[in-house]
Amino acid sequence: MRRDRDRRDVGERPALTDEAAFQSWAERRRSGDQSATLLDLYELVAKPRGLRPHELTADERAALSHRAMHVMQPGFEVAPGSDRALDLIQIVAYDPEWPARFESWRERLAATLGPTARRIDHFGSTSIPGLPAKPVIDIQIRVDDMNKEELYVAQIESLGVQLRSRDDDHRFFRPFAGKPRDVHIHVCNLGSDWARKDLLFAAYLRQDRAARAEYLRGKELAAARWADDRIAYTEAKNEVIDAISPRAEEWAIRTGWKP
Repeated sequence: MRRDRDRRDVGERPALTDEAAFQSWAERRRSGDQSATLLDLYELVAKPRGLRPHELTADERAALSHRAMHVMQPGFEVAPGSDRALDLIQIVAYDPEWPARFESWRERLAATLGPTARRIDHFGSTSIPGLPAKPVIDIQIRVDDMNKEELYVAQIESLGVQLRSRDDDHRFFRPFAGKPRDVHIHVCNLGSDWARKDLLFAAYLRQDRAARAEYLRGKELAAARWADDRIAYTEAKNEVIDAISPRAEEWAIRTGWKP
């Protein structure tokens, strides 16, 4: 009996509770440990139950990801009354009409925002000719000061998209509940690193066939595993984005690319 007790003492430690797992993960994240991703958090919670991360229920993952965003994104908060039904992620073939859809949105946004919108750009996968993507147009609007929400929030919402979240880097809008999720709008500060990184990544993929194929493989794998979890899907994609981004930076230096 003593030997059994000693084996328990020096062998495997008791599994963390869900709350202890979250707090352990959050401490790692706050200390700068970038390996403490949302997917890592899912694994910490799932493993003691004999589950794989994607086998946690959608509701459990939604609750975990909501808490995690407050740790991962400084200043993160969800706008009240902005929930909508779950939209499953689907990667579809490139649609030649996507640029025209962006132009339609750009014209309406420019008309309602006037000089507040210093730049309105199409970015993300739908801006890359030939690349399969979620059929959602990503639009980046750069302003002088995104904290002056009175200059753009109501104006953008008048077009049928709702402020969903804020953080220190940007504001995120998506269609109101009951409307098709066909556009995402991101407002950020002119000259910010957040704006530059997204525009650079799209510009690099447009001219590098191998990088496009690499990114597509990463997106398809992420969608296959995380179709019901948009934040986890984005986190999974970030692994391939992180692998490609240094090459994009080298390309920007070599070619003199600027936003």
